[in-house]
Amino acid sequence: MRTELFDYDLPPERIAQTPLPRGQSRLLVLHRSDGRIEHRRFSDLPDYLRAGDTLALNDTRVTARRLQARREGGQEAEVVLLEPVGQTCWSALVRPGRALRPGRTLTLIGPDPDASVTARVVATTPEGGRILDVGDPVVREALAGWGVAPLPPYIHAPLPADQEERYQTVYACVGGSAAAPTAGLHFTTEMLASVEALGVRPVRLTLQVGIATFRPVRTDEIEGHEMHAETVTMSAETARIINATAGRVIAVGTTCVRALETAGQLAQKLPPLEGNLRRVVPFSGETRLFITPGHRFRVVDAMITNFHLPRSTLLMLVSAFAGREAVLRAYREAISEGYRFFSFGDAMLIL
Repeated sequence: MRTELFDYDLPPERIAQTPLPRGQSRLLVLHRSDGRIEHRRFSDLPDYLRAGDTLALNDTRVTARRLQARREGGQEAEVVLLEPVGQTCWSALVRPGRALRPGRTLTLIGPDPDASVTARVVATTPEGGRILDVGDPVVREALAGWGVAPLPPYIHAPLPADQEERYQTVYACVGGSAAAPTAGLHFTTEMLASVEALGVRPVRLTLQVGIATFRPVRTDEIEGHEMHAETVTMSAETARIINATAGRVIAVGTTCVRALETAGQLAQKLPPLEGNLRRVVPFSGETRLFITPGHRFRVVDAMITNFHLPRSTLLMLVSAFAGREAVLRAYREAISEGYRFFSFGDAMLIL
């Protein structure tokens, strides 16, 4: 299938640069059965839920940090610390990458002018990143508090330090992500409590979101794209609740969709349960599942998601669930109605 089929024109002013207060975004409701579109507020979400549904939440927490740096000759550089490696190293993205090959050093700039750390590039990663060695376990740990949250490249200003929690869901608790599962940013603790009071069962899983989630598909055909890997953990208790769901399994975000459908594929390899539907199995490991039109959804019955970038794997996933033409029609209507797009933007509910 041609990648260009998932392109669309988005006026730059429709890209949300700052978040609204939680729960105050708009909600576009797309009904797959007849293509009908409704325009609501996110606070209206409970109107579409019912007792017996299960709401799947990704409880990952963004722990990556973006730091300014200087190269050996004094030129500016940028580093995104992704995750600790060994005793003294970080896995990181660096820019400019060509100038920062193994053997080079750079100075990481701290929270005040007198704070800096020298890091040596000791290796490259399969994804094109770098392994940076700072030579000291204590310094390695201290770097986790430096810099700022690595917001997506289409957001042009960092959040103030006292507002960084706005780029975390209210239920975020498992560190390891480079980006937030943004569909969950709309929820307040009060809304989750009201949803549970309706008889909707919330469950948690963890998918660690990688920075590659923002990369567009650059191959002419989507089949030529190599999907990035992300780590998923689904507990036995979460799997039990999903398998016992009498109503619908509603995924909050494309990350949950990817995790649930990966667990669903694994479940197909096992014999059926007596008297119960086995939708998923508990697991902890890597997924490279690339969901595109033609995918058979085994687990997810409805999803909550934000509006996604053109030519992105996320837009392809949503199109697989609701139909490409229906999704792009909804996007065109959202643009004409003034919806806010991407990570800090408005939401869609696809039923």
